[in-house]
Amino acid sequence: MNSELPQLLARRLLEPLLDCATRARLAPTLSYGRHFGPPAHDARNAAVILLLYPQNGQWRLPLTVRPQTMLVHAGQISLPGGVVEPGESSRDAALRELDEELGISPRDVVVAGQLSPLYVFASNFLVTPWVASLATSPHMRPNPEEVDEVLEVPLEHLVNPANFGKHLHHYGELSFTAPHFRFGEHVIWGATSMILSELVALAEPLRNDR
Repeated sequence: MNSELPQLLARRLLEPLLDCATRARLAPTLSYGRHFGPPAHDARNAAVILLLYPQNGQWRLPLTVRPQTMLVHAGQISLPGGVVEPGESSRDAALRELDEELGISPRDVVVAGQLSPLYVFASNFLVTPWVASLATSPHMRPNPEEVDEVLEVPLEHLVNPANFGKHLHHYGELSFTAPHFRFGEHVIWGATSMILSELVALAEPLRNDR
């Protein structure tokens, strides 16, 4: 584990972001490139956070499994995040949602920078992902109204090609291929996997550098 990974990532995030081809490999075939086109005029702004922290000699980040009782995104695997409220920045929204969903205080979080915005056409959100870190493993207090389970996924797991695959997804009468990351019994796909793929592409050359 490279103890300086968050600082190295912060420097890389000052450079031009990766082109959309990096995340396109994780895009479901049904999207037809719509994740990368201009957002709709009425798209709502949202923000998510990729929070890296050390645990057992590895960098990990939390993903959340949404409760089946939720009206939107029920059962899906997501990054902590949500809608940008009036008067707040996307950075502040990501940190607020991290606190509301997992009970992690923003005062302990060091923000490294942001990844490429992603338009999620299915929900009409323009999502800004933020990369951040903690110096130690957090004590999480998941909000049961928003989080059914927390997956603490090692960055090394996402980097390993053996954990990358594809599945056939059914949506009404439509069936389409969707690339994914697999973590235990869980399949991480869609916008979440596309955002993670950009983080992996940025972090992979750095994770073992000294």
